[in-house]
Amino acid sequence: MSLLVLATLAFGYTLWAAQELLLPILLAAFFALVGNPILRLLGKLRLPRLLAALLVLAGGLAIAGTLTLQLAEPAGEWVRQVPKELKQVGPKLRQMTKPLQDANRAAQNFARAAGGENTAKPVQVVKTELDDPYRALTSTPKRVAQVLAVVLLTFFFMVFGESLQRNAIALLPSQQQKKLTIDILHSIEREISRYVLTISLINTGLGLALAGALYALGTPLQEALLWGTMAAILNFAPFVGPLIGVAVMLVMGLVAFDELWPSLLPAGLYLGLHTIESQVVTPLVLGRRMRLSPLVLMLALMFFGWLWGIVGLLLAVPLLVCVKLVLARIEGLDGWARLLE
Repeated sequence: MSLLVLATLAFGYTLWAAQELLLPILLAAFFALVGNPILRLLGKLRLPRLLAALLVLAGGLAIAGTLTLQLAEPAGEWVRQVPKELKQVGPKLRQMTKPLQDANRAAQNFARAAGGENTAKPVQVVKTELDDPYRALTSTPKRVAQVLAVVLLTFFFMVFGESLQRNAIALLPSQQQKKLTIDILHSIEREISRYVLTISLINTGLGLALAGALYALGTPLQEALLWGTMAAILNFAPFVGPLIGVAVMLVMGLVAFDELWPSLLPAGLYLGLHTIESQVVTPLVLGRRMRLSPLVLMLALMFFGWLWGIVGLLLAVPLLVCVKLVLARIEGLDGWARLLE
């Protein structure tokens, strides 16, 4: 047991220390799994795998580039306007919470007076931290290199992943082990690819629905697409992502509308669409095979979010699904897979 605990701690520390190496590989594998069903479809049309991988990767980069160009202007405008807009949100929030603040202030003054304390406010020291331009300058080439590494690794996973898998299986000693391993790997790869592509399409549909609803409320098209893209990305992190999305939509509503109830409408729309997606659409499409325990899912989100930050939150669910499918396919470990449901 002591050795097991030490090995677990060493493994966790290795995952944290090697994140700059592991995260591009995991992201590339994730994107390759999204594209594998499309590659199979193109393969049935007698298209060479190299050309099919180039088409899929070029299509994905074109979509991402188009979205970036379309959303860069409204995103930059919001970033520039946030400090000024938050000054306008502050009085609205204070007006909404004024009765509670008055009651709380009166209770604090009463408690201090009863204890013989001075009710004057203590002096507060505010520390400020200046941004380091040298750090930003040196980190930019590093981020660009990581993005290029993800793109190249995704292409190599698409083209050479199967041959690497065959060569690794050839190292197994017996023919029975090779056959069993091939069957397990193909089944797991097919199910995980289907899951990743399906959940990506569901999240895209959620983002488009939110963008359409906001556009119907009078939000400009580019800004509506910005919030829809945000909702689609955040939905890859269950619980945590929707909470962040609701908070952002609440701030957006308070900035965009002057009255109380209209300002709550964007957050209400986001919450309603997410409820329909999580309680109706996803269970109907994926079924029981991909069901995960909310407690296990929350623990995984906390662990991978603490370990790898935002990228860990996005990868937590696919990694957990991979673990569940592997355990379900190996004889004697299927009980652990049921433990995750």
